[in-house]
Amino acid sequence: MTAPQTNPKVDAFLERAEQWREEFAKLRSLALDSEMTEELKWGQPCYTVQGGNVVLIHGFKDYCALLFIKGSLLQDNERMLIRQTQKVQAGRQLRFDSVSEIEEREEEIRAYIREAIEIEKAGLRVELKTSEEFAVPEELRERFDRDAALQEAFEGLTPGRQRAYLLHFTEPKQSKTRVSRIEKHAPRIMEGKGLNDR
Repeated sequence: MTAPQTNPKVDAFLERAEQWREEFAKLRSLALDSEMTEELKWGQPCYTVQGGNVVLIHGFKDYCALLFIKGSLLQDNERMLIRQTQKVQAGRQLRFDSVSEIEEREEEIRAYIREAIEIEKAGLRVELKTSEEFAVPEELRERFDRDAALQEAFEGLTPGRQRAYLLHFTEPKQSKTRVSRIEKHAPRIMEGKGLNDR
């Protein structure tokens, strides 16, 4: 068996890591001990099979994690997978707060990685909800009634951009906050830009 091919960009990522360095290194070794290719995507170590993203290593204040891109398709026999928020449709995380925890669960982690690789090789896809399945807040409907050009611009956005706006607009509990968000982002929508576009 050939030695796993490391990526110099991931080496640099690990050198810069101020938190979770040892945990990242351990998760990296588990990911590399498979047939995946190591890359750096979205500023994080990402492991791919046949060009498809399988798993990402990332860290947060309270934990580090393996993010399985198509995690909702995994069996999760060990009941270890976590859905970050209700907004997340496909991804699922395995979370850790120490190297020892990773070492204790190594066998299970490897099993999740193997299953994720098989899912990618099989070409399975997560059935994502369409933009039409997301709730359109009443405040946005009212704004569309007053501004047909805004509605036309919104409908011209890609489905992903529409979903991001709908999730952002429905998040606040108070109507005035929803209205404020809609007003703030209306010019961006008119320009055809997504919520996070620069």
